[in-house]
Amino acid sequence: MFEKGGFIVYGTTGVCEIKDITSPEMKGITGNRLYYVLNPCFKKGGTIFTPVDNEKVPIRAVMSKREADDLVEAIPKIEELLDMDDKLREKRYKEAIRSCDPKEWIRIIKTSYSRQQERMAQGKKSATVDERYYRAAEEHLYSELAVALGIPMDEVECYIKERIGQMMDA
Repeated sequence: MFEKGGFIVYGTTGVCEIKDITSPEMKGITGNRLYYVLNPCFKKGGTIFTPVDNEKVPIRAVMSKREADDLVEAIPKIEELLDMDDKLREKRYKEAIRSCDPKEWIRIIKTSYSRQQERMAQGKKSATVDERYYRAAEEHLYSELAVALGIPMDEVECYIKERIGQMMDA
């Protein structure tokens, strides 16, 4: 069980702060079942009530600063998704987003970016599917890294580039 005031990754909603852990008196909620009261950190929207013992939506702790630094250092070694047809790639993108696994989000970003570069070199526009999942993966990754590293979300990309640049120069 997570603690009040902590940060978690809640399914495809992304990073949320745990505002409370309670048995709310609301229509449709019976018994003494405990619920997390979640406040999404980077998405507009209301409060989320989810059972502490929820098994339908993945819930995990936000990575620590050390884990975030280790992940950033691992980015050059994380491989893209293998070449596949458009339908299969979209299916893999969906699975990767739902996995709540930052390494899978990085794989989407790298794959989508490479595909975009290839298509531009051929004089084509980037594929809508690639763009959509690129943005989703980037949002999930950057929001979690922002919380873990204690930096504003709009500084995460620059932080990643600087760290990878330092590794390449070493």
